[in-house]
Amino acid sequence: MSRSHLIDRLLAGLPAEAVLTDPDVTASYAHDMASFCPAGTPAAVVLPRTVEQVQHVMRTATELRVPVVPQGARTGLSGGANAADDCVVLSLTKMDRIIEIDPVDRIAVVEPGVVNATLTRAVNEHGLHYPPDPSSWEMCTIGGNIGTAAGGLCCVKYGVTAEYVLGLDVVLADGRLLSTGRRTAKGVAGYDLTRLFVGSEGSLGIVVRAVLALKPQPPRQLVLAAEFASAGAACDAVCRIMAGGHAPSLLELMDRTTVKAVNDLAHMGLPESTEALLLAAFDTPDPAADLAAVGALCEAAGATQVVPADDAAESELLLQARRLSLNALEAVKGTTMIDDVCVPRSRLGDLLDGVERIAGKYGLTIGVCAHAGDGNTHPTVCFDAADPDESRRARESFDEIMALGLELGGTITGEHGVGVLKKEWMARELGPVGLEMQRAVKQLFDPLGILNPGKLF
Repeated sequence: MSRSHLIDRLLAGLPAEAVLTDPDVTASYAHDMASFCPAGTPAAVVLPRTVEQVQHVMRTATELRVPVVPQGARTGLSGGANAADDCVVLSLTKMDRIIEIDPVDRIAVVEPGVVNATLTRAVNEHGLHYPPDPSSWEMCTIGGNIGTAAGGLCCVKYGVTAEYVLGLDVVLADGRLLSTGRRTAKGVAGYDLTRLFVGSEGSLGIVVRAVLALKPQPPRQLVLAAEFASAGAACDAVCRIMAGGHAPSLLELMDRTTVKAVNDLAHMGLPESTEALLLAAFDTPDPAADLAAVGALCEAAGATQVVPADDAAESELLLQARRLSLNALEAVKGTTMIDDVCVPRSRLGDLLDGVERIAGKYGLTIGVCAHAGDGNTHPTVCFDAADPDESRRARESFDEIMALGLELGGTITGEHGVGVLKKEWMARELGPVGLEMQRAVKQLFDPLGILNPGKLF
């Protein structure tokens, strides 16, 4: 099949402006934000605006046996949106309508290209809240969040994306349209195909519409910052907080390396003398009382200083510091490998101690920021990609951190997905029987193997 024939077939059902073929333009769609992940050269990039246009792309791809790589905003960190050679990149960013917001049923119906922050602000106007808030929330799309089962800072109280997806419209590999799930608060008819698509990284179908659950908008949260002389003491505080029955809306950790990187990038004046900075927030009717109780637990765990924010503005400044963590660590040496290991909360200190040992072993800077309340850590290896030896050590340290996570009873990814970066490690985590079942599901939905090939398996 020639590339020109593919383009002609695509243009038979798409407007000319929706099909991009200029090599300089298509190259910009070739990869997401992950390092060490190979990316191919796409034959074309398609930007559909309707479900029917997505169906036309998939029918054409099935007819011509052409791989299709679905994409959102390409903010992913595992290579899950990377192009394959001669594929059609299906960018869903133009399908960005909020179709419905229903305050009675507390749902929103959206297209996949809606940006997370845009949805959040829209539902806030109705006194509602969409909780999942990845650090890239100002850029990432709902479709991408669904594809990777994204989390965020507030997951410790409100949960992850999977818990808010009630129903989906999905274009299958052969172009058929499948509707899953419901609009109702409850429903158990048949297998839960909706959950199957959440986290599938575009390997089973193309999400073109989502019904999302909403919550009442909570009060503005207040944040507390606690400084610790060791990461272990900070992790002890996390365990005390959770064991004490507290329900913080946020419980985040930044190690000394991360704090310094944020200060270097944004000049925020965070305390660089601390080994670990723990941020706790409450959006309860009396957040000051909750912060006081948690502050006492932090002091009991050995906090050297506990500083509650005075108001919402100061709280937001602290949260902005946490959101800048990954960008700040990337600026340390220009390139990062961002791990996404999640362990039981009780093993969080063991993981951080292990990461410190690994950093020393390989002579690398590795900063750790974490959704500490979930045990979901992001050890971030900083290195010079132009230095072959340093790049090799970065990759080896990354693998050693993932191995450590599994040894501690954790998982190789809490929210970033598998993509290209962690295929080998997913096989180790699932085991041969689990992997066989996963491949059988993939074969059922995508018998030709054209949907996001080379990812997950």
